[in-house]
Order: sequence, then structure tokens, then C-alpha cells
Amino acid sequence: MNEQLFYITSMPESRLADYYLAYHDGCVFLDFNNHDNDRICLKRISFDGYGCCELGDQANPLDYNDSQIFKTLYKTNLKDQNLLLKIIKKSIAHNRQEIWTDALEEYNLNIDKD
Repeated sequence: MNEQLFYITSMPESRLADYYLAYHDGCVFLDFNNHDNDRICLKRISFDGYGCCELGDQANPLDYNDSQIFKTLYKTNLKDQNLLLKIIKKSIAHNRQEIWTDALEEYNLNIDKD
């Protein structure tokens, strides 16, 4: 994969999170937080045309190893887009009951497709 599908972005103070990613030319925004035991957790995901899914306290974090990979990728400006996509799809899979399936399909984040 040669193109930069994900990129680091920022959000206003009204949308607090520890990590901010944009995807699909800014049509999708993913906010992640540090969670207990050095793990990362998807806090919210928003899609143009659908709105924002707030996962809240019921969100399921990534495991420790995937969380460390995420942090390393973030620190290195998301150099390995393929690996990042796999990690993000895992996070989505852990929280699929809270995220609109049709939005995931439209933006190619469906966990059943690689």
C-alpha cells in the first residue's frame, strides 16, 4: 500500500481523546484513548453522512500487544498503513455492536473484508 489512508489529525477541546486519526480523505474520524494497563480503546468514530458513534464506557480495548503496536505506529507517523488498518479493524471488531455496519461498509472498514 503506497498511499496514506490514515493520517494524524486534531480535534477541538470539545472532542477530547488521546489519539486522533482521519481516514478516507477526512470522511471518517477515529478517536482513541489510553485505557487501563497501557491498552488503547476506540472512544468514538464518526462518518460523513452518518454521524458520530460514541462508544463511551462500554468500549472494549485492544489487547496489550496491539495497543503497543498502535502507539508505535502513531509515534512513527503511521508509516505502516497495512498494519494500522489491521489494528483498527481489530478495534472495530471488539466494538462492532456499537458501530453502524452500513457506514463501515461504505468506507471499507468492514471487518469481514481485508
